[in-house]
Amino acid sequence: MIIEAGLTRYEKVNEYIKKCLEKRNKVTVKDVNGQRYIGCALDAGKTIEVYGTAGNDLACYLNGGKVIVHGNCQEAVGNTMNGGEIIVYGHSGDALGYGMRDGQIYVRDNVACRGGIHMKEFENMKPVLVIGKNAGSFLGEYMAGGTIVLLGLGLKRGEKLFASHCASGMHGGKIFVRGNFSKDNLSNNIKVTNLDDDDQKELEMYVKKYCKFFDADFKEVMAKPFKKLVPATSRPYANLYTPN
Repeated sequence: MIIEAGLTRYEKVNEYIKKCLEKRNKVTVKDVNGQRYIGCALDAGKTIEVYGTAGNDLACYLNGGKVIVHGNCQEAVGNTMNGGEIIVYGHSGDALGYGMRDGQIYVRDNVACRGGIHMKEFENMKPVLVIGKNAGSFLGEYMAGGTIVLLGLGLKRGEKLFASHCASGMHGGKIFVRGNFSKDNLSNNIKVTNLDDDDQKELEMYVKKYCKFFDADFKEVMAKPFKKLVPATSRPYANLYTPN
């Protein structure tokens, strides 16, 4: 089933999508022009394929479904998602994966500010965010769990892997970073370590999926070394508070 979004208001577009998914498991939405909330709370077994530029809160509260975007996304993609998969054949705006609790997001290109902010995990629920190029300021801000992979593919001379305040307030989870980077933009609370065997296996699993989605060369991607960013303490702001 194909829906032509065009200049139709987002309420109507989402209403059409909902009705179509009542009868089938996959819907394609073409000519998307910033319509919001596409794929909101989409359940497992359902797929939405988007062509164009998706608006804010794409796949927010995603509940096991799959959303594929052939184009770029605006802000808060995967906001508070509970599971499922988001694949973006382009770049994303701010607050990608805000508060995500589970599931996986793969972005072919770059991510703007505050990617992975407030990511968290619990028991078997573990969110994953894989970024193909680079990220803006505050990547992994207040991160409490899960995994971010930053590949740095296709960077031009002078471009940085991540901008200022990377992992600011991070108190859980980990960030795998490929290639060389300056520690100047890292939070003081962050340790840079080598990967252990378990880290390597986990990383390779996500990189293989990225390469499959976006037709990248796995061996070439893995040829550069990775480092792991982890919090030095679970209470990064403890020194800011005075005990009673």
